[in-house]
Amino acid sequence: MRSFSRTRVVLTTTAVALAAVIAACSSPPPPPPLVQAPPPPPPITLSSKVVERASAFRGYMARAAAVSPTFQNGDQIQTSLKVGAAYEPKSFMNGAVAYAAVLALQDPTFVASVREVAANPAQRQEMINNIFSNPSYAAVFKGADSAAGLIIDQIGGDGLKVYTAGKAVKQAAYDVQHAAWSKGFVTDRDGRLASAKSLSTVPALAESGDVAVLQQASTGGQSLGLTPRAATAPYQPVVIRGLAVAALAALGAAGDNNLASIDALSADWSTANCLNMAKLNLYQCLAVSKPHYEDIFCLGQHILIDTGACVAKATGAALPPEPPPPPRVETAKTTVKKPVRKAVSKKS
Repeated sequence: MRSFSRTRVVLTTTAVALAAVIAACSSPPPPPPLVQAPPPPPPITLSSKVVERASAFRGYMARAAAVSPTFQNGDQIQTSLKVGAAYEPKSFMNGAVAYAAVLALQDPTFVASVREVAANPAQRQEMINNIFSNPSYAAVFKGADSAAGLIIDQIGGDGLKVYTAGKAVKQAAYDVQHAAWSKGFVTDRDGRLASAKSLSTVPALAESGDVAVLQQASTGGQSLGLTPRAATAPYQPVVIRGLAVAALAALGAAGDNNLASIDALSADWSTANCLNMAKLNLYQCLAVSKPHYEDIFCLGQHILIDTGACVAKATGAALPPEPPPPPRVETAKTTVKKPVRKAVSKKS
């Protein structure tokens, strides 16, 4: 009887253990460990100050290119002089780079390539450091060639428009001399020179409507409707620095807190020197100019032509070739004989 009970206990224990094993085998496997998703890349960020500078630059270039050579009186000349002189070289240079950055951000391939790096925090910070130390790093991204093409076509094209307007105004300085009023002397010559110098110390202002358009365009909103085309390296200063600021914006590192670094990155000695020289030549021209037609020459040459050429060269846009000088007309040389003085005989 006891043997039977022991057998029954053993069988029961075995059955319970077997049931436990079967239950363990039939339970679902434990869930895999949770893998934390990488943080999303920071949003595209471009300082509002940078966008305002871009708009101010774009506005000046449009106004300068619209200066008409059809002057009818001295007041029109003075008004155009004020339009042309109204930029401060340093902020103007920063504005050119700012506008170049907005244009580069219109290239979807370039932006997408930069954003791939932005998704990796370590790579993102390394690239930010590289660009601040050497802006040319921005040209390694895919799409940099077509983004550069946008900058050259738009900013270089604007420079050529101002340059062409200057050529027409400069020619008007000669054509207008048939009108008697053009030979009259400028009134308050010292005052208009002082005005040109004063206007050259004040950064140009942006228009709020244009700022809103460029702000949306720079952060992936409304497009400017431009068509990229590939441009071959090497690139000129405004292009390189524009690509750099655009890349920093796509990396989330071009906001208001980075403004001081963006300003340092935007500086270019050669372009700044070109713009400063244009201003100095303007002051010297106005200082000696007296009749109205000479003020037209100062406007055409030292504001429009010189400034337009500085901008075009800073992007790599080619200036139109200068027309050849008129052919020299050789005139036949005639030999003029000196009159022969006859000997005068002395009277005896």
